[in-house]
Amino acid sequence: MSFREETEEGRNDLRRPFLHTGSWYRMGSRQSSMLESSQVIRDSSISVLACVLIVALGPIQFGFTCGYSSPTQAAITKDLGLTVSEYSVFGSLSNVGAMVGAIASGQIAEYIGRKGSLMIAAIPNIIGWLSISFAKDTSFLYMGRLLEGFGVGVISYTVPVYIAEIAPQNMRGALGSVNQLSVTIGIMLAYLLGLFVPWRILAVLGVLPCTLLIPGLFFIPESPRWLAKMGLTDDFETSLQVLRGFDTDITVEVNEIKRSVASSSKRSAIRFVDLKRRRYYFPLMVGIGLLVLQQLGGINGVLFYSSTIFESAGVTSSNAATFGVGAVQVVATAVATWLVDKSGRRLLLMISSIGMTISLVIVAVAFFLKEYVSPDSHMYNILSMVSVVGVVAMVIACSLGMGPIPWLIMSEILPVNIKGLAGSIATLANWFVSWLVTMTANMLLAWSSGGTFTLYALVCGFTVVFVSLWVPETKGKTLEEIQALFR
Repeated sequence: MSFREETEEGRNDLRRPFLHTGSWYRMGSRQSSMLESSQVIRDSSISVLACVLIVALGPIQFGFTCGYSSPTQAAITKDLGLTVSEYSVFGSLSNVGAMVGAIASGQIAEYIGRKGSLMIAAIPNIIGWLSISFAKDTSFLYMGRLLEGFGVGVISYTVPVYIAEIAPQNMRGALGSVNQLSVTIGIMLAYLLGLFVPWRILAVLGVLPCTLLIPGLFFIPESPRWLAKMGLTDDFETSLQVLRGFDTDITVEVNEIKRSVASSSKRSAIRFVDLKRRRYYFPLMVGIGLLVLQQLGGINGVLFYSSTIFESAGVTSSNAATFGVGAVQVVATAVATWLVDKSGRRLLLMISSIGMTISLVIVAVAFFLKEYVSPDSHMYNILSMVSVVGVVAMVIACSLGMGPIPWLIMSEILPVNIKGLAGSIATLANWFVSWLVTMTANMLLAWSSGGTFTLYALVCGFTVVFVSLWVPETKGKTLEEIQALFR
C-alpha cells in the first residue's frame, strides 16, 4: 500500500492547515523557469532562513516578556503601590499562563499546524500587553501578564519544533539556536528600552513583535513533516520543495519522511501508558530533564530580577548593568548558534553547565563574605565587583549551552507520533519550574543572596552529571535517524 493510499483512508478525520501556504511558491515549484527574478527564493538556505527569521519574532516576544519585569519593578511598585510579594506574583504570572499554554501547545500545533498555533499565540500576547499598559490596579496587571504567558507557552513549544522540522540536517543546530538567540534579543530590548521609556509605553512597544509576526505567517510554508503526517501529500512535497530550493532534488528526503510517517501511522494512538516503553520514555526523560535543569539553575531568577540583584551587590546604576547583561547574553548566544553544528550539542552543554557551576560558586562566596565586611571598606567594593562579574559569567555560560540547546534537543529527539503529547509535557514541566523559580527568587534573595546562589550552583553541578550520562549527541543526524536511536 502506498503512502497516499494509507493516509487517504483517514483523510476525513485529518485537519487542514489553519493557515494555508501561499500560492506564490506553488506556481514557482511547478514553473520555476518563470521565476528568474526570484533567485532569492531558489537558494535553499535563504528560503529556510527567511522562514526562521519570521517565526523568530515569536521568541523575541518571549524574551521581551521575560525582560519586562526587571527594569520596571521600581516604577510599577511605586505607581500602583505594590508590595514586593505582589510584584513577585506579577513577575511569575507569565509562567502560570505559560503552563496553560504549554498544556495546549502540543495539541494546538498537531490539530491546526505550526503556523496556526503561532497565530493563536500572537493574539493573547497583544491583548495582554495592552492590558498592562492601561492597568490602574493589580487586576488588569495580572490579567495581562497571564495572557502574555499563555502566548509565550505556545510559542516556546511551537517555534523550535517548526524550525527543527523545516531545517536541513546540516543547518538544524544553528537554525534551532536562533530560537534562543531571539529570546535573548527580546530580553535585551526590554532592558534597553526600559532605560528610556516609562513602563506603560514599554508595554505598548511589547505589542510590536506579534503585530509583525501575524502578517509574516502568510508568506511562509507550513512544516512539511506536519503536512505529511496529516496526509496532505501535495502540500507536503510543495512545502519541502520551496524550503530546499526549486532546483533541488528532494526525492530522497521525501521518501525518508514518507517512510517515517507511514511507519508511525500504522501504530495506534499514543496513550500515557505507552510512555513506559523505552523508545518513548527515554527521549521524554532527556527532554524534561534538560528543560527542568535549565530553570533550576536559576537563569530566569537572575534575568527577571537582575536589577534587584545588582542593587544588592552595590551597583549604583543597576538598570544599566542589567542592559549590559542582556547585551552579553545576545553575543554569547550568537556564538553558541555558530558553534552548535560544529562542536555538537553535548560538548556545549558540558562546558555551559560546568561554567555555570563555577560562576555561581564565585557569586555565592562573594555574597557570603560581604556579610562580614564593612560596607565602607575597600574589600566590600572588590566583593561587589566579583559578584557582578560572577553573575555575568553565569549568564554567558548559560547562553553557550543550557540556554539554547535544551529546546533544540527537545524538538529533535521526540518521536513524531508522540511529539504533541510529549512536547506539551516537557514544555509544561519547564514552565512550572520556571514559575517556582521566579516566584521564589525575590524572597530567596531577601533571605540570603549567598544561600540562593549556592542552591543554583548545586543544580548546575548535577546538570553536568545528567548530560554526561544520558544526553545523546544529535549533531549531523536527520530527525528520522535520531528517532531510530531509541528503537
